[in-house]
Amino acid sequence: MSEIREQLVATALKWQESFGVAPSITSAISELDAALLVGMAEHEYSTFMQSQTAVQRGHDFIYNGIRYQVKANRPSGKPGSKVTLVPKAKNYEWDILVWLLYTKEYEIEEAWAWPVQEYKDQFHELKRLSPQHYRSGENLLLSIK
Repeated sequence: MSEIREQLVATALKWQESFGVAPSITSAISELDAALLVGMAEHEYSTFMQSQTAVQRGHDFIYNGIRYQVKANRPSGKPGSKVTLVPKAKNYEWDILVWLLYTKEYEIEEAWAWPVQEYKDQFHELKRLSPQHYRSGENLLLSIK
């Protein structure tokens, strides 16, 4: 794993230890982690992201012509912090959605992928999504072993 990612995680965990709540780094970490999971090299991700903005509609990164949207959850480890609600895509301007579930230490516990049409067919009408919904997609952790 990247040294800078490790430093960011260590800082966030120290912040949480000192102030009770970790800073919001899950989105940034998850985009890098998803890119690495689908085979993008860290230097390719870095080069791609240089021209991007923090707020971009539709997708988070493009690799091999595929637009990826990334969603993630991380429990704090405090009582009641178990992940029961997962973020839902608000648009369909992507090709593959990757959902990551982290441990409280920002280690990838689960990684699931959904092609846009399958995702839309399964979840468009649902108001709330749980981890169980995303777990019926493609398990990325199995496909990289």
